[in-house]
Amino acid sequence: MRKILLVDNGSLRPQATLNLRRLADALSQARGEAVEAASLLHSYKIPPEQLDGRKAVSLGPLAEQAAAQGITELVIVPFFFGPSQALTRYLPERLAEVQASHPQLSIKVALPLVDTLAPLDLRLAQLLADNVRERMPGLARPKVVLVDHGSPIPEVTAVRNYLAGQLSVLLAGEVDCVTFASMERRDGDAYRFNEPLLEDLLAAPTMTQGDVILAMLFLSPGRHAGEGGDIAEICERAMAKTSGLNVTTTRLVGEHDGIMEILATRLQQGLAGEPLLLEMPASGAPT
Repeated sequence: MRKILLVDNGSLRPQATLNLRRLADALSQARGEAVEAASLLHSYKIPPEQLDGRKAVSLGPLAEQAAAQGITELVIVPFFFGPSQALTRYLPERLAEVQASHPQLSIKVALPLVDTLAPLDLRLAQLLADNVRERMPGLARPKVVLVDHGSPIPEVTAVRNYLAGQLSVLLAGEVDCVTFASMERRDGDAYRFNEPLLEDLLAAPTMTQGDVILAMLFLSPGRHAGEGGDIAEICERAMAKTSGLNVTTTRLVGEHDGIMEILATRLQQGLAGEPLLLEMPASGAPT
């Protein structure tokens, strides 16, 4: 028996869980096989009444419950842009705990949304370009900033910069420039690869006059990218300091219908067993 999970990092904002469920339901319909939404952390704390009466579930307990009920194959589709520590450290450790009690369980984890080592795939960059073009009417050759949260992992920041390069090509001739920024970063020189910070970039002389579109490299609404979130506050402060600056934000990546095609590809790869981010074969019969 097989179980398929669409997994995000988790958020305390109900909108993130509701969006993950929406996408899991759409994948279920497209595949003709049930896909369930689960989070690694945080979301289980959301009151069920904010989630249409259905409590959010965490990956670990859900995987343990599934294995106890006879599931022998777990296929996980990560709702992540790149190889964050949540996928490369926390997830394997938590899944190893599940397998220790249920050695009959085999686990396959598909690749995240972007694989910089794979053959060229412009789908996510095209999605970002669509979101930018939605905000362009009435603006005169805006500058575009691809902004993400910021990561302690260089490989995750490299994914953002990789997408910024693709986006620059797709929007050539339509915008003044395409660059990138992090919402925040950890202190210390070891994390300078996150530079520039969005707040500093918006204060730079080259950015303080005219229209700027923030291409939001976020998957679901939450504390950072949701209404009244950290990104909105940074933009409001920047525009209050400089009267000639007009900043507009795009939709989030996970709110664009095009994300479904990428998720469907990752699911198919997970079911086929290649390419994978992680494979943990079953090690024995049930204890």
